[in-house]
Amino acid sequence: MKVILTEDLKGTGKKGEIVNVKDGYGRNFLIPDGRAIPATEGNVKRFDHIIKGLAGRKEREIKSAEELKAKLDETTVALKKKVGVDGKLFGAVTHKDIVDAIKSALGIEIDKKMIRIDEPIKMSGAHTVTVHLRQDVNATLKIEVEKEE
Repeated sequence: MKVILTEDLKGTGKKGEIVNVKDGYGRNFLIPDGRAIPATEGNVKRFDHIIKGLAGRKEREIKSAEELKAKLDETTVALKKKVGVDGKLFGAVTHKDIVDAIKSALGIEIDKKMIRIDEPIKMSGAHTVTVHLRQDVNATLKIEVEKEE
């Protein structure tokens, strides 16, 4: 039985692919669960149109992620934290602190899960963190931790 997959299935195929599956697997599992549709001529044409739209949207998302990456790469964000002796912070710089600083500096909303900190920031001074925008787009953000007066 030929079906068009509507989502990625491990061991079967990727979304949008036309695959041959056993009749029972397609008829009893994939099609009723909405994971596939029968590969009729009309469904193939309709799904090709949908896939082209998704490809266009993906290109726009990549382009916007690249633009955001360029902004973040050239930006240095200043954070004010309480600092003790020898420049040690009371606590550490958190993901939320970085997200709030980006929002106030650039006006851009970023999810805190996108921030990658290699090791905890517990000293004042210059640091760099990675912002994971997409699967293949990562920005490097410079952070300057300053003493709070």
